[in-house]
Amino acid sequence: MEITFEILLALFAVASVAGFIDAMAGGGGLLTVPALLAAGLSPTQALATNKLQSSFGSFSASFYFIRRGLVSLAAMWRAIVCTFLGSAIGAEAVQVVSLNILTSLIPLLLIAIALYFLIGGKAKEQRGEPKLSDAAFAFAIGGGVGFYDGFFGPGTGSIFTLCFVAIGHFSLVEATARTKVLNFTSNLAALLFFILAGLPVWEIGLVMAVGGFLGARLGAKMVITKGTRWVRPLVIMMSMAMALKLLWQQHGQWWLSLF
Repeated sequence: MEITFEILLALFAVASVAGFIDAMAGGGGLLTVPALLAAGLSPTQALATNKLQSSFGSFSASFYFIRRGLVSLAAMWRAIVCTFLGSAIGAEAVQVVSLNILTSLIPLLLIAIALYFLIGGKAKEQRGEPKLSDAAFAFAIGGGVGFYDGFFGPGTGSIFTLCFVAIGHFSLVEATARTKVLNFTSNLAALLFFILAGLPVWEIGLVMAVGGFLGARLGAKMVITKGTRWVRPLVIMMSMAMALKLLWQQHGQWWLSLF
């Protein structure tokens, strides 16, 4: 494929918007992966290049939240380790395990997440005793969701955010900050696997990384300044958008055949 200046400029712009959305609610891949495919990359190259650019965005948001004191890496070290290992194992497992079950269940889970924050999340978003210890949360949620991100990926940020709110009893802003740290961790683990396989298109990935980094920085700032007033609607909208996209991919031809 020929990489022109116009293509790079368009992908930079897409990555900037995606980074902004991703820092606040997740789901930036809804924009970047189709854009990479439209630019002529193969599906595996698109996924690998997307991990490359999204790693910079999730790092940017994580670093901003850490500097602002919303996240303590020392307090999250167990979850970070378990998420990294889970994502690495998932990236290996995807080569030999069928995606059929996940592709059927994940849209339903994303719809449930959207309904949780739409209907019941606000009442439950309050400080309290966590339902799991730090070690149990790290192993079950960090390891489990990390495995899912390395294995498949859509909706990872929404799932992490829901777990931090519903199980960890963090506010939505605190949950979003912690989610980005674990997002970066799982992105990095999967990216290392893709690099070893020689899949990322570096010229495109690094240009998009700059856009994603800048967009994520702005999105992280908006999380702190606007709080749940902006984050909650975006989480709901992005969860529903990801669910509808996956359902269309699975059943779109069936719906079209009815008309």
